[in-house]
Amino acid sequence: MRHHSPSTWAAICVFIAAVVHFALGFSIEFSVDEAHYVLYAYHLAWSYFDHPPLVGWIQWPLIHLTSSEGLIRIIPELLWVLSSYLVYQVTLEIHHLLQQRNSDYLTQALPLPQTCGLMAVLTIIASPLPHVLAIGLLPDTILTPISLGLMMMALRWLRKDRLNQAEWALLGILLGLAGLSKYTAAFTALALLFVFLSTPKKPWINSSGFWLAASIALLLICPVLYWNATHDWISFRYQLAHGGGSAWVWRRVAAFIGIQIACFGPALTLGAMLFIKQYCHSKKLVLGALFGFFLIPFMIFAALSGGGSLPHWTTPAWFCLAPFAGIGLANAWPMRHRILSRAIRALLVIQVLLCLLGFAFVLAGGIPSIAVKSNPIADLYGWKIAGEKAAQIAQTNHVESIAVQNWTLASRAAWYARPLPVFVLDQRQDQFDIWFGQLSPGASTLLINWSGMSFNAPIGTKSGFEQCKIIDTLEIVRFGQFLSRFDFSLCSNWQGQ
Repeated sequence: MRHHSPSTWAAICVFIAAVVHFALGFSIEFSVDEAHYVLYAYHLAWSYFDHPPLVGWIQWPLIHLTSSEGLIRIIPELLWVLSSYLVYQVTLEIHHLLQQRNSDYLTQALPLPQTCGLMAVLTIIASPLPHVLAIGLLPDTILTPISLGLMMMALRWLRKDRLNQAEWALLGILLGLAGLSKYTAAFTALALLFVFLSTPKKPWINSSGFWLAASIALLLICPVLYWNATHDWISFRYQLAHGGGSAWVWRRVAAFIGIQIACFGPALTLGAMLFIKQYCHSKKLVLGALFGFFLIPFMIFAALSGGGSLPHWTTPAWFCLAPFAGIGLANAWPMRHRILSRAIRALLVIQVLLCLLGFAFVLAGGIPSIAVKSNPIADLYGWKIAGEKAAQIAQTNHVESIAVQNWTLASRAAWYARPLPVFVLDQRQDQFDIWFGQLSPGASTLLINWSGMSFNAPIGTKSGFEQCKIIDTLEIVRFGQFLSRFDFSLCSNWQGQ
């Protein structure tokens, strides 16, 4: 077998994972969030109710060329590949920083930088949740390579104690793009500020480059500020309420930490712990500042998790931890650490096998179950044909809209039945109210009810519809397994909530 360098092996592993992602991306329909964000591109705007606009802008050119889910998913795949490449490069930069600032003993003890980079990339490939964001575009998919880019700029600052004008300009562009990606980019910006504050001297405050970067960043996020100013700041108000969640409970924090380790794999955590153990007595302030790119977002999300949170919010932070984990695992990889080395190998293999099992689970449509709600994979199949069928039924029955009873049902219906407006029949304000408004009193519509999130038809004498009648049904079956059912009801004389 031909011997390859660690960098070549890293490229091969990323390529294989990308091929698997690409194949899976052509096999399944859009998820709830994917459809929601591709609608951002379809209804292009300066910003949106629940997120900044970059997740829509970046898809806008492609959706005018194709409606294929697989081709549209090229965007998140390229971002995942870019993130993996940046993980490798950041690992090399941290390795160089250790060589530059540590004692001669530690410099000699360091593994080869390419080996560290390979191990860092392997921790990402072996992490289950990042594969989801590699297939489906979320704001976190975009924020991840930007966060790594900001971390790279912080490393350059620490190594040279200065940045030239071009680097300051690039830093401003990255900060602006981060702000256009997701509001939680503020946590990454806080980590960058922590790096600047960690140095004994603060020459950057009086640097024209620093103010250039700040000006560029502010200019780039102006569309978000403008849109919110013209929409009563609803996006900021929504995110503040959303981040606070419900009543704060301690057990949710413990569950959050456990879910995080499961979603991103224990190899990342083990590698970071090994890095701290091996190099904690070196330049603590420098390394501590760099760890802020993981710790600051993670600790904030952990604190917020007491009121409820989603696992993928911390994805950029875990990618920023991967370079440290790669160096820690590479140092323990040689056979002189026989037990630890075997444990690391076994851990990575088990995690990769679990990822492959997850891919097979998705392709199979989940595990057979009588209760549809217990099969989360059922949500990924049937919406395309249901949307097309809904558009046909609406045309045949001369109704000009579709209605659902929860926003999570609206995104797929609105994408696959476009350009029909989709009304969400609840009292919660959301993006669909901005796009389509409210269903007019006295109007008739086609109501879609999905068995995975079923509701009783809203019929009443003082609110709801005067009458609703099921006129068609659609059952979704995959490999002989019943996944879900769609009911299409013709509803008339809407009287409001």
